[in-house]
Amino acid sequence: MEKPEILQVGPYPEWDEGPLNEAYRTHRYFEAADKAAFLAQVGPSVRAIATRGELGANRAMIEACPKLEIVAVYGVGYDAVDLEACRERGIRVTNTPDVLTNDVADLGVAMMLCQSRGMIGAEGWVRNGDWAAKGLYPLKRRVWGRRAGIVGLGRIGFEVAKRLQGFGMEIAYTDVAPKSYAADMAFIADPVSLAERSDFLFVTLAASAATRHIIDRKVIAALGPDGMLINISRASNIDEEALLDALEARTLGSAALDVFEGEPKLNPRFLALDNVLLQPHHASGTVETRKAMGQLVRDNIAAQFAGQPLPTPVL
Repeated sequence: MEKPEILQVGPYPEWDEGPLNEAYRTHRYFEAADKAAFLAQVGPSVRAIATRGELGANRAMIEACPKLEIVAVYGVGYDAVDLEACRERGIRVTNTPDVLTNDVADLGVAMMLCQSRGMIGAEGWVRNGDWAAKGLYPLKRRVWGRRAGIVGLGRIGFEVAKRLQGFGMEIAYTDVAPKSYAADMAFIADPVSLAERSDFLFVTLAASAATRHIIDRKVIAALGPDGMLINISRASNIDEEALLDALEARTLGSAALDVFEGEPKLNPRFLALDNVLLQPHHASGTVETRKAMGQLVRDNIAAQFAGQPLPTPVL
C-alpha cells in the first residue's frame, strides 16, 4: 500500500522524524533550496502539512497542495496558518494544546524569578571574581506578595495564576469576559488599568489580528519604571518598537521575553540592553512535552486519513 504524502515545513526532534517517515512519504520543505519549485513539484500529491506554530502554512503553500486535507501544527499557536484559505476548501487544522500548558507556565514564572532576582548577572558575579573582589551583589526586587496581572486567562494564563498564588501574590487578569473559574482573581477589562495595578504583567493570550499589539505604548507606560513585562505568548501581541523604546529610556523597568518578531533574528537593540531577559522561544522545550506534541501531531494526521474524529481540532 502506498504511503500518504505529507509536507514537513520544519525539522522535528529525532524521535518524531522516525515515526513520521515510517508512516508517510515525507517531503522536507525546509531542506529545499528553491522552495517555490519544490512546492510545484510535490504539492499536487500532498495530503497533509505537518508544521510548527511559528512556521504555519500560508495561502501560497496551501494552494500549491490541491489534495490537502489537514494542516497539523506542532505547537499551541496556529496564527501563522492561513485559516481563511483552509476554510474555503474545508481543510482541517489541528494544534497541540494542553500537553505544553504546564511547561510554558513554568518557564514564565521562572523568567519572572530569574529577572527579578538578577540571577543571570549574579551567576556572572560569582564566576568572574566580582564576589571576591567587590563583595555582595547589588540588591534586587522581591517577588512574593507583590501584584501580578495576566493578559489572557486561558489554559496557560490560568496555570501561571495557580503558580503565582503560591507566592502570595495579588492576582488580576484581563480577557474578553470574566472567567467563572477565576472567582478569586480580580477581572479588569482594560489592559491599561491592569498594567497600572501590576508589578509583573504576564502576556499569555492566543495571538490573532484582534490581539496584535494589545500591549501597546499605553500599556507599557502604565506598567512603569518598576514594572516587568513577561511574554510567553506570541511576539505580535506586543508593540516591539514601543517596548524597546521604553526599555532603553527606563520608562519600563524590565522585560522577560521568550518570543520576538522575526525570530531567531531578533532586533539587535535587545542585545544592548541589561534590563531584559532573552530566551530562545523554548517555553515548551522539555523532552516530555516535545514528545507529547509530536505524538499529537501524528495522531491528528492518522485520524484524518482514517476518517476518525480529530483529537485536537481548531478548524
